[in-house]
Amino acid sequence: MTAPIPYTTPFALIIEDDIDLATIFAQALRAAGFETEIVLDGAKARAKLSAKEPDVVVLDLHLPHVSGQKLLEEIRNNERLSDTQVIIATADPRLAEQLQNQADLALVKPISFRQLRDLAQRLQAARPKTE
Repeated sequence: MTAPIPYTTPFALIIEDDIDLATIFAQALRAAGFETEIVLDGAKARAKLSAKEPDVVVLDLHLPHVSGQKLLEEIRNNERLSDTQVIIATADPRLAEQLQNQADLALVKPISFRQLRDLAQRLQAARPKTE
């Protein structure tokens, strides 16, 4: 008898300092099949990213302590996080456009529950399967 293959739920880290938005983002990602965790500032996000390898990061760019732009740079330069997909969520359209080539998606707020849920499902479906 062989042991069952464990099913791993994809993990999304939401890095957003607006608790109301972070909660909506978390609900949308849970609806898309993700386990979620919310981090409200850049320094705590940096610590969390050193301990976990999220499948998806929803990243606000204007954060206390460490900017989202700096976190994006650190994610992209960390080989351990090379498979992490990053969704930028910002109210700054110029900065979103400037950073869109470094992210998997760049969304300008306001972002609807349905929009984030559907985009997260598509990102996860397009992800190469690892065995």
